[in-house]
Parts: sequence; structure tokens; C-alpha cells
Amino acid sequence: MNAQPSPARGRVLAVTGTSTDVGKTVVTAALAAAGRMDTVAICKPVQTGVAPTEPGDLAEVVRLAGDVSAVESYRYPEPLAPDTAARRAGMPLADPSVIVRAVDDLAATHDLTLVEGAGGVLVRLGESATILDIAAETLVPDTGDGVVIVVAPGLGALNHAELTVNAVRARGLRPAGLVIGWWPEEPDLAMRCNRSDLPRITGVPVVGVLPAGAASLDPAEFRRTAPTWFDPDWLAGSLTSRRASFAHTP
Repeated sequence: MNAQPSPARGRVLAVTGTSTDVGKTVVTAALAAAGRMDTVAICKPVQTGVAPTEPGDLAEVVRLAGDVSAVESYRYPEPLAPDTAARRAGMPLADPSVIVRAVDDLAATHDLTLVEGAGGVLVRLGESATILDIAAETLVPDTGDGVVIVVAPGLGALNHAELTVNAVRARGLRPAGLVIGWWPEEPDLAMRCNRSDLPRITGVPVVGVLPAGAASLDPAEFRRTAPTWFDPDWLAGSLTSRRASFAHTP
């Protein structure tokens, strides 16, 4: 069951990847910086591979994007799939209802809420729940909410992207766009072909391309440049506030 429409509810985008280490965190920060709205929130349902006092992905998003609200629901110390990490640490598995409530609370008070998953789209966040389960409960259909899919540029990207897009659509969710998580100064042949072939294979446009090394930019430069990494028409339609014009339909 999806979240219900509300005139006060902001836009929600889930950010997932075709695998781990494709650039989800930096893309999430870039989306937050590029968004043309007053209030932005980031939810990281589950963080793995960091100790309790260490900075995780949210700290990196805040460093790069600046003034955003950040909520992390669960954290486990070993860099493993969340359910495995929880069991190995003897810690409680993530409760999907806790995550859904956190996302809904943020969406009620922010113009844009970005929900960054862990690893690929079918990675278990808890006993069985994936980022798709969280998205199915928190994204409002037919309002612009959707799933942003971060892809790597090189060999294997087409297969991984199509599998991920198919999984998103199978849950009745809207793929909001593909974002290439890093693009080198000298892309090889496979990368150049993939950039053209990804929309053809998946039926989903490439709406953003981040340069390799984007995270190493000075934060002020990152925020200034981030909007240029995305298609301007997509930004205007997907990363602008809908609060003023959102009409509740019973």
C-alpha cells in the first residue's frame, strides 16, 4: 500500500543502484544540492561498515550538499549486506515499519525527501524488506515520486541497469531516471556506447552524469556545479517543490 496524497506532503525519491560502489551517496548529495526547493531531507534506512561514532554516508551527503536534514534508522559495523551484518553483530534486524515512518515524517515536513538504499535494489535491509518495499509504502503514485537508479558507466552496465529497471517496474514503481554515478575524462568505447544504449535498452532516460572525482570538489563548488550534471528539463519536473500546487484527490 502506497502513502496517501496530501497537500502538505513533499516529493519523495528513492535512490538505488545497480550494485554497490556505483556512486549512490554522491548522486544523493548532488540531487539534494540541485533540488530547487527550500527544505531537503535525506533518509539512510540502513548504514553498514561503520562504527557507532564514525561518520557514514549521511555525513558525506551533508558535507557536500550543505543545509539538509539527515536521518539514519539503523547502523551495523561490518561492511556487509544489512541483514547479514545485523545477524553477525547480534543486533536487531531493521524494522521496515520504523523506516517507513521515518520517511513519511520527513516527507510531511520537507519539500524533497531522498531515500538512499544500500547496495543494489534487492539487497535485504531487514529480514526480507528491500528498498523497493520501502518505496512501495512511501512513494505516492502519479505525483512525480519515483526511483532514481544510479548506474556505473562501463562493461556490464546495460545488463545491470535493465535488471534493476525491470525489478522496479515489477513492483509497480516508476523509474524516475538513470544517473551515471561517475564519468571519466577519457571514457572507453564501452562507456561511450553505454551512454547511448542505456535509454534504448531500459526505456528510461539518462537524466544525469556525474564527473569522476565529484566528491573531491570543494563543497561550495560541488553545490554550485551540481545542477549542471542533470538534464535541466528533468530537474524542473522532478526536483521542484509540488507543495503549492499539489491538489488532494479523494
